[in-house]
Amino acid sequence: MNLDKLQQWLQENDTDVAYISSPTTINYFTGFITDPEERIFKLFAFKDADPFIFCPALNYEEAKASAWDGDVVGYLDDENPWKKIAAEIKKRTKDFQSWAVEKDGLTVAHYQALHAEFPDADFDKNLSPFIAHIRLFKTESELAKLRKAGEEADFAFTIGFDALRNGVTERAVVSQIEYQLKLQKGVMQTSFDTIVQAGPNAANPHQGPSMNTVKPNELVLFDLGTMHEGYASDSSRTVAYGKPTDKMREIYEVNRTAQQAAIDAAKPGMTASELDGVARKIITDAGYGEYFIHRLGHGIGMEVHEFPSIANGNDVVLQEGMCFSIEPGIYIPGFAGVRIEDCGVLTKDGFKPFTHTSKELKVLPVKE
Repeated sequence: MNLDKLQQWLQENDTDVAYISSPTTINYFTGFITDPEERIFKLFAFKDADPFIFCPALNYEEAKASAWDGDVVGYLDDENPWKKIAAEIKKRTKDFQSWAVEKDGLTVAHYQALHAEFPDADFDKNLSPFIAHIRLFKTESELAKLRKAGEEADFAFTIGFDALRNGVTERAVVSQIEYQLKLQKGVMQTSFDTIVQAGPNAANPHQGPSMNTVKPNELVLFDLGTMHEGYASDSSRTVAYGKPTDKMREIYEVNRTAQQAAIDAAKPGMTASELDGVARKIITDAGYGEYFIHRLGHGIGMEVHEFPSIANGNDVVLQEGMCFSIEPGIYIPGFAGVRIEDCGVLTKDGFKPFTHTSKELKVLPVKE
């Protein structure tokens, strides 16, 4: 597990207690994740004491049977979880004055509950930047899971393309994709709500699927991903259903060229802003700059959006082992939208995508 990195941070920063509140981060450090709904699910680590997972009694046996080999403390619904947490901490250590918390995810209510139990403690240290940094660089084990998630996304495209026919709704296509992922691949969780957008709807990048029906001779945008053993995929393709117009072909080819140029240009040592600029210049020079309305990409790993942000103005230096998306888009209101996206890992030899569905414009036959 990765808990040794956290414990080393606590020692180097002379901090007594780490309070981990994000289920995804708990999974990163322990190999166990659950959805506690409204209940309390946390990880506590210490500079000089053994860590423990705190969870509802409903999840106690599940946690004990997981990859986590440390202590698990459960609580019943009629118990006060914060008092039980405080008692457990005080049983393990006398040092609990200096705390580090995930400020990006700490709710006011939970902070107040902790503060009530430890009124003299200092909760000022922020773990979120440290966690974001260590999750930037993926191990070979993590990369293997990301590649498998990419294979599942490629399968989903095949299902989605085949589901297109006259009059089918965007939501029906999504349903078919997700059903077949479950039926044929055993995928029980997508990494985000699957997006299928036909015709002018695709000019609204994150509008999501509607009851809009697919019609002949328009572009259809797919944006989808899965979770494989806790790791996400995220990929986009745009296809022509029936015969595309010359204008549709033009914006598709501009976008495809921009995406491939960014993939080819990506290398360790360049900044995120420089990489964004590679694709943005091609789209701008072609006259479509005003229609490229988002960053070039985002990090990916245990969550579908992580650091780094591949955006204009972000001078973070790209390094080997970082995983991120490259996804330029052109969105013309009332006409069409095109996005082509691959996530991958940056190596010393360049960017290696996790998805491999062809990016040549696929022209699908009209089906009744």
